[in-house]
Amino acid sequence: MNAEAAIEIFKTLVTFSLMLMSPFLVLILVVGLVTSLIQSVTSIQEQTLTFVPKLVACAGLLLVLAPWVLRMLGEFTVQSFARMATMGP
Repeated sequence: MNAEAAIEIFKTLVTFSLMLMSPFLVLILVVGLVTSLIQSVTSIQEQTLTFVPKLVACAGLLLVLAPWVLRMLGEFTVQSFARMATMGP
C-alpha cells in the first residue's frame, strides 16, 4: 500500500465518522444550550441537570436513527472489504 492509498483510506474514514456522528453532536449541542439557558434563568446549578437530558436525548436519537446508522455501517464495511480486495499484491 502506498502513501496515497493510506491517505485516501484515512480521509474516507474521518469523513464517514463525522457524517455518522454529526446528528448526535448537533442534538447534544442544542440540548446543552437549552439546559444552560434554563439553568441560568432559574439559577439552579445542579450537575446532573446538564448530564441527564443529554443522555436521554442521545438515547432517543439513537433509537430513531438506528436503521440509518446500521445501513451506513454495513455499506461502509462492504466498501472497505471491496477496497481491500483490490489492494492485494
